This record gives sequence, C-alpha cells and structure tokens, in this order.
Amino acid sequence: MHSAQLEAYKTTQKITMTGRELESSVLTKAALKLKHCQNNWDDEDRNTKLDEALKYNQKIWSLFQSELIKPDNPLPQKLKEDILNLSIFIDGRIFEAMTYPAPEKLQAIININLNLAAGLGGPA
Repeated sequence: MHSAQLEAYKTTQKITMTGRELESSVLTKAALKLKHCQNNWDDEDRNTKLDEALKYNQKIWSLFQSELIKPDNPLPQKLKEDILNLSIFIDGRIFEAMTYPAPEKLQAIININLNLAAGLGGPA
C-alpha cells in the first residue's frame, strides 16, 4: 500500500472507532512500544526508543487521569477510583524505568496495558 493510501486508511479507521476501541488501540500501541524496547534492549538507540515509549505511556495514563477526575465522567465511582489507583502504580513504574532502566521493569506496564486493551476491546 502506498503511504498516502495508508495514511488515508489510518485516518478513516480513527474516525470510525468507538471511544473504547480507540482506547484499546492506544493502550496496545503503548504496550508494543515498550515490548519492542524490551526485546531489543541491546540496540544502540535503546535509550531514545525507551524514552519515547515511556513518555507515550505517561501521556496516555495522564489523559486517563484527567478524564477520570472530571465531575461529569459517567463511570461508577469505584471503577474510577480503581483505575486512578492503577494509574498511580503505572506512574511509579514509568518513573522507576526512566530512572533505573531495566527490561524487566517494563513487564508490569506491558501486562496492564494489554489486559486493559483486551477488556476495552471486548463486548460493550
């Protein structure tokens, strides 16, 4: 597929996705970025790729946090609290991986992202 056609497809896909599908897709992308770093730990551009992947994850989880604290967020209070607590854990893992990088430190973030993505991608 040519690059213009591919970009048109990606744009159309984003427009037609539901919110849950988009969140699932973004979480999966975030997990795959980290998994790539984990699998290619000895690459010379690891630090650049790792920084990019961690910052991408950080942005996603910050966005979730800002959406969850909005007074008009329709999710049940307990679910919002659980996701916010999970986001605090993720923040800690991200900062730890930024400060003291090690491939095993990425696994918890990868697992959580993929599990949430799978849950969001399931039946509405």
